[in-house]
Amino acid sequence: MCLAVPAKVVAIHDAMGKVDISGVERDISLMLLPETQVGDYVLVHAGFAIQKVSEEEVAETNALLAEMNGAERTVTDIPEEASGMQI
Repeated sequence: MCLAVPAKVVAIHDAMGKVDISGVERDISLMLLPETQVGDYVLVHAGFAIQKVSEEEVAETNALLAEMNGAERTVTDIPEEASGMQI
């Protein structure tokens, strides 16, 4: 199983971008998403931006990741087809 994490693009130089992932900045490749702009949110896997996502999707994903780490449940309205699993 692979995991992609949401990140906010904070800088772009050629085909490379700098993203913020929960307060940590990383350099990533934007070769797969050349239309990406500063301020966009992307999913990052293995150093590559692989998909643009909305700010709402980022908030939901971060809440679910926190829940996996022991935080209280805050996300309750996930369509079954979106989650891929029954909750």
